[in-house]
Amino acid sequence: MTAPVRTTPLILVADDVEANVVLLRDQLATLGFESVAAHDAPSAVAAAFEHRPDLCIFDVSMPVGELGGDEREAGFAACRRLKRDARTSRIPIVFVTALNDTTDRVKAIEAGGDDFLLKPHSRLVLGARVRSLLKLKGATDALEESLRRQRELQRVRDDLMKMIVHDLKAPLSSVLATLEMLRDGDFGPLAERQARAVSEAEGRAEDLLGLIEDLLEVARIEEQTLVLQPEPIAPAALLQELVYDWRLRMQQEQATATVDVADDAPVFRADKTLLKRVLSNLLQNAITHSAMAVTLRLSARGEAGGILFAVQDNGPGIPTEFQDVIFRKFEQVRAANAPRTRSSGLGLTFCRLAVESHGGRIWVRSAEGEGSIFYVQLPLEPAPPPAP
Repeated sequence: MTAPVRTTPLILVADDVEANVVLLRDQLATLGFESVAAHDAPSAVAAAFEHRPDLCIFDVSMPVGELGGDEREAGFAACRRLKRDARTSRIPIVFVTALNDTTDRVKAIEAGGDDFLLKPHSRLVLGARVRSLLKLKGATDALEESLRRQRELQRVRDDLMKMIVHDLKAPLSSVLATLEMLRDGDFGPLAERQARAVSEAEGRAEDLLGLIEDLLEVARIEEQTLVLQPEPIAPAALLQELVYDWRLRMQQEQATATVDVADDAPVFRADKTLLKRVLSNLLQNAITHSAMAVTLRLSARGEAGGILFAVQDNGPGIPTEFQDVIFRKFEQVRAANAPRTRSSGLGLTFCRLAVESHGGRIWVRSAEGEGSIFYVQLPLEPAPPPAP
């Protein structure tokens, strides 16, 4: 059930003394508010669920009924009940009572109350407090609606991602196979110009397939359906293997890489396939986002019960204000002197999710024009997966 649409704020007044209820309702009417009444804690809770008021004014001492507890604190019990329920948790609650004890004020705050007025109260003070709380509630409701819309947009985008993965991957694989056969001359020889066009089309199709694979991996990690396959890993062997795998690409790009592994770098357990993809993404970013031949330094050392990898480059660097943004989905930052590259904006998102799935973290230290250092910190054993 949703809250009714109304133009005049509705106030729920709960007090077991009829004269107090009449006084408050008269004052609220003078201030331009509508009101409904309740005379004990259970009926106050029921009225709040039924009418969804914009604000509640509760006496502290009144019959507690089935809510249980001390009748001298029935208003606190009703407040706690409403604050626990998502349907009424954002309704401001003001306590109006003759009690003037610091302990009562503390209990009102602990129960979730938003304000506290003493009897006898001024109508003007009551109006000022009510208007202030209603403005605050309006701002909170607007923020909640904005967040709801953002979540809905994110859900639509995630659904679109899944559609791309399921509907495009199979036909794209067929396109790639056909282009490869064309390039290899299976359908007859190609002129040089035709061969270049086929190779260019094949490269674009490979880019698209890479995007789909990134989407698939990120979705699997986010939905916690990716199962890690941990195995013992020696840091020095891992980094040397990575440099060997990238030797041809680095020769083509005239890049150089050195490996520096500290004596205290321990053997650890992780999903080697995922970790190599993480480090490979960092290498690829360093190479492709630099306009000149880049120098790389890969290092590892022991770090507080785990291991710390670092991938350092002397490329264009990343402005400080973008160093958190780059790990978000579809976010890309290009330095002014960096070459324009095709990218899905998912590479570093995959790195973050893969590292976090091990219970580790990834971050960057960089200054524009002075290169970057990406750090990957991992525990000696992958963290257990979170409960569903």
